[in-house]
Amino acid sequence: MSARRLGFLSFGHHQNARGASARTAGEALTQGIEIAEGAEALGLDGAWSRVHHLQRQFSSPWSLLAAIAARTSRIEIGTAVIDMRYENPLLMAELAASADLIGGARLQLGLSRGSQEPALRGYERFGFHPRAGQSAADMAREHTETFRAAIAGDPVAHTDPAETGRSAPLSIEPHSPTLSERIWWGSATRQSAQWTGEQNLNLLSSTLLSEDTGIPFTELQAEQIRTFHAARIAAGHPGARRVAVVRSILPILSQRDADLYGGAADSSREQVGVLGGAVSRFGKSYIGEPDRIIDELLRDEAVMSADTLLVAIPNILGPEHNLRLLEGVRDHIAPAIGWTPSV
Repeated sequence: MSARRLGFLSFGHHQNARGASARTAGEALTQGIEIAEGAEALGLDGAWSRVHHLQRQFSSPWSLLAAIAARTSRIEIGTAVIDMRYENPLLMAELAASADLIGGARLQLGLSRGSQEPALRGYERFGFHPRAGQSAADMAREHTETFRAAIAGDPVAHTDPAETGRSAPLSIEPHSPTLSERIWWGSATRQSAQWTGEQNLNLLSSTLLSEDTGIPFTELQAEQIRTFHAARIAAGHPGARRVAVVRSILPILSQRDADLYGGAADSSREQVGVLGGAVSRFGKSYIGEPDRIIDELLRDEAVMSADTLLVAIPNILGPEHNLRLLEGVRDHIAPAIGWTPSV
């Protein structure tokens, strides 16, 4: 299946370094809004943000999501992904519903059990501690279960009879009626992809898989996607759920492009290494002339199995560069893999 939706993914990097356009957090955030507006004008389908705590990147996403929602009208607004080890699920339900209502039901919330990070148990500094016998991943999934129930409208408290004269159920407000259908899980293994299918969530898969079987990254990720679909069918879930994959795509369309990343075109390849104690496989970047990238993407089984392709952008280079990059993908690459613009 060809990619039917095209979006971008920004990590929100910022650093005071030579050549950086996003030198501060404020610049990264305001430029993130500008890039989302520009991407909507280009006809792209999604503006997605990564969430990293205690790093010089985007962190808690709610202000950014609400701002993009207020400044755009059509484009999907996503997260890839929110680390649920750090989240108060009921407060998150209020914030997510508010941002979704501002945007007219366009949020696509990607969640996860958490990725490798430089902080030592950073979630504990946010007030969240796994119980005895519970792992941090277990805690993240417990937070996710509570969050999903809350946004679905399940009662989370009861009125105080001493104040109201009765005991009645209370649900989170505001409530966005369809938000529960737009929740994704960031999966890095076939096991977590199976869990995602069983839970009837949408599937997000990035450029890192936390397992390695010796086969190429794209084949392993495609196997992950098949596992997801099979698990949904086995669980008896009706209808369909979406699948998104992330790729770093850098088309060379000018001398400036060649100067910036042309030297990496022939050296980009998959890598295998140990990350967070797990043998992991890292996907390659797609760099070069458009025809070369098209050929590689058409042979990428995972991309062709997904309905959404997210292009990871070098946001630190600023809105002008990134919108030109996205325009190049839109005009010279995406149509060849089955995508058509929304406007």
